[in-house]
Amino acid sequence: MSFTNAPVTRSLVYGLIGMSIATSLLDIKHYFYILVDLHLWRFHQIWRALIYQLCYTNSSEVLFASMTLYNMRIIERMWGSRKFATFIFITFLFTSILTPALLALVLRPLTLGFFNYLPAGPTPILFALLAQYHAIIPHIYKYKVVTSLSQATSSPTQGGLTFSDKSYRYLLALQLAFFQWPGSLLGALVGWVVGYAWRMEVLPRSLIRWRLPGWVVGMRTQRRSEEFEGLRRRLEGENATTAAATGVQGQDTSEGGRRRAMGQQGILGF
Repeated sequence: MSFTNAPVTRSLVYGLIGMSIATSLLDIKHYFYILVDLHLWRFHQIWRALIYQLCYTNSSEVLFASMTLYNMRIIERMWGSRKFATFIFITFLFTSILTPALLALVLRPLTLGFFNYLPAGPTPILFALLAQYHAIIPHIYKYKVVTSLSQATSSPTQGGLTFSDKSYRYLLALQLAFFQWPGSLLGALVGWVVGYAWRMEVLPRSLIRWRLPGWVVGMRTQRRSEEFEGLRRRLEGENATTAAATGVQGQDTSEGGRRRAMGQQGILGF
């Protein structure tokens, strides 16, 4: 019931957990991370850029990513499944190209080869979603954590750290950004920028307004069920109208019969 009206989010959570477990069982984790000098420059394995976001390689990241995705299901409920799935698809394409390209062409040369590793996992996509969550979901309440006993006794309204009900969701995502930094931090920053570029319509307008086909998110099945439901209601309405008309006609007939009987009695009495 927690994934009500969020089928795409449910598929993402189950798919992420299933892929991460499968890569561990099949011992193929080494296909999903990227070492620039080895995988891209020496062996030219460009295909790694398209698969590195399909799973995580350790259980802690899987846990935090699943919890973050679960908290982001409200975006799908606000946007609808088709727009949400389109956003995930476009974000996946952009982050799959931009993150390895920035690492290989900019950061690795600037750091003299020190910055060479990009970990597996959809951290960029999660931070693109987090950018939408930050922009469109308001906080409900705020609270303050006092950092010292003197502040608590003298001026509890001043100083301390202020948090909101959204803060723990950001903390979950920050865990992902720092699990395997600096590579995971790069993915988080790229995802956040792509998410805000989508929201501020910096990306091409035709790309922002494009949508995946409805059958991808099961809209055809939903539409058919809605059509059958409308047909059922229409037939029930027609049956109720027919039954009412038949009852009125029978009532009129009986009244006409009584009138004829009264007329005949009057003639006989005369």
